[in-house]
Amino acid sequence: MEMPDIRYAWSGDVAIAYQVVGDGPLDVVLVPSWVSNLVWQWQSPRWTSFYERMASFSRLIVFDKRGTGLSDRPRFFPDLETRIDDVRSVLAAVGSERAALVASHEGCWMASLFAATYPEATHSLVLYHPWLGGADHRMRDVERDLTDVRDQWGTPADADEMLAVSPTLAADDAYRDWFVNLLRLGASPSGAYAFNRMMVETLLGSDFADVYRAIRVPTLVLYSRYRPDAREVYARVADLIPEGRSVELPGEDYIGIFLDEPMREIEPFLRSVPWHEEPDRLLVTVLFTDLVSSTERLAELGDTRWRELVERHHEVVRRLLARYRGTEIDTAGDGFFASFDGPARAIRCARAISDATSGLGLEVRAGVHTGECEVIDGKPGGLAVVVGERVSSVAAPGEVLASGTVKDLVAGSGLSFDDRGEHELKGVPGSWRLYAVADG
Repeated sequence: MEMPDIRYAWSGDVAIAYQVVGDGPLDVVLVPSWVSNLVWQWQSPRWTSFYERMASFSRLIVFDKRGTGLSDRPRFFPDLETRIDDVRSVLAAVGSERAALVASHEGCWMASLFAATYPEATHSLVLYHPWLGGADHRMRDVERDLTDVRDQWGTPADADEMLAVSPTLAADDAYRDWFVNLLRLGASPSGAYAFNRMMVETLLGSDFADVYRAIRVPTLVLYSRYRPDAREVYARVADLIPEGRSVELPGEDYIGIFLDEPMREIEPFLRSVPWHEEPDRLLVTVLFTDLVSSTERLAELGDTRWRELVERHHEVVRRLLARYRGTEIDTAGDGFFASFDGPARAIRCARAISDATSGLGLEVRAGVHTGECEVIDGKPGGLAVVVGERVSSVAAPGEVLASGTVKDLVAGSGLSFDDRGEHELKGVPGSWRLYAVADG
């Protein structure tokens, strides 16, 4: 099989390099883990064989993540929200309305968040060694470890250390030589440092349990015997996903989704998943805003001037919702209820609304929450919406308050938070730890 042409999809002002292999009836997106290089992958017989096997029953779509390989390399690595936008851009460029996503390691976050947020565009999901995040992972000295990554990147010793977790690949001298150059062609040392910092911040700062719970497509979780102590984590990931199941693979290879053992499970799984109806539940970020002391201002200004001021407020909010890709769901008096397909956009929109309305002499409080919502007449509903409204109700004037789920999902985005402690939300079971979005 010859290497297909390299093409580019535009995600905002960033070019994402991609290829299409085969023309089967099922679209499959391979979400890369760590670094990749679309040209160099074809110089490995192992990868070429994998592509050929996948293309025998699908239209395989492969791409280099922004910051790696042949894609544009912005100065900063983006958060998960931006990276799933890149997947959407590639799918739009190839005219794919629904695809299966196959991912490994760090790439499982992108694939899982995409599947939970866009179930209508997801046929099925394969996760090879997915990470749960949060308390299940610790690093003794993050800065030192990241500096070591930068200083040793692309050296034979670095490659040997990475491949030590996969005995099959470590014993293959030809693959080892190829892998050293993959690191060099996949990212620069400073790029590798930035990517790994983003990855570690996401890993340590996030708990992906809520995302996995919101996945509503058939999902296969694969893992090897490399880390017996991690079996419970992989099994839990599969248990969290309503249509998830896990399979322990023979052997001890941690890296190598292209090896025979994973492929023996991946191919029959993807072939067997039926086309399903569009789910009526999906992961949504909700934003509630409310004007502070509106009754007092009404009494101060009078009906006519207050109505004019509220109309200007509404114009500002709607303009900012459009800028940050928010959807207005409802307007109750002087407050807004909007939905977003990403929490970082919702937070930035809330901050922009707060700044803009202060220029009108108004103060708003805002609450942001991400959760699984029912779609009722095209609008999000259910407990997640109630939580979002309750979070807003306890925010201080001028404050953007976020749930812990939101904070977890924007790890690596550059946003920072101040812990506001545990709160009882009226009518919502349990206690909720809330965080105020910090200035800057």
